[in-house]
Amino acid sequence: MASRKETQSRRANRVRRQIKAVANGRPRLSVHRSSKNIYVQVIDDVAGKTLAAASTLEASLRSSLKTGADTAAAAAVGKLIAERATEAGVKDVVFDRGSFIYHGRVKALADAAREGGLNF
Repeated sequence: MASRKETQSRRANRVRRQIKAVANGRPRLSVHRSSKNIYVQVIDDVAGKTLAAASTLEASLRSSLKTGADTAAAAAVGKLIAERATEAGVKDVVFDRGSFIYHGRVKALADAAREGGLNF
């Protein structure tokens, strides 16, 4: 029987493989969710560089949020990553949810990033 870590790794790799097949050169919006925080990066896989990043650990967000582990925090991070990505010249991305289901905090982040101007 596979461990939980192996199962998550397989799921994330499966999602990433499908995303890279349909990306057509677009950067990927990668999300990581922990029990206390949420992190997001815009990654250019062709160049192997991170174009923009945001998380609930940043001082500007920490002071305004009650906690880093709720949908309000995820929405704030989504708006912030949309601003930073547009500053970096990125409008179209591919959403990479990793091993996390598209529900709750991950969905709130995606919706806020779309409202902020990212297309995916």
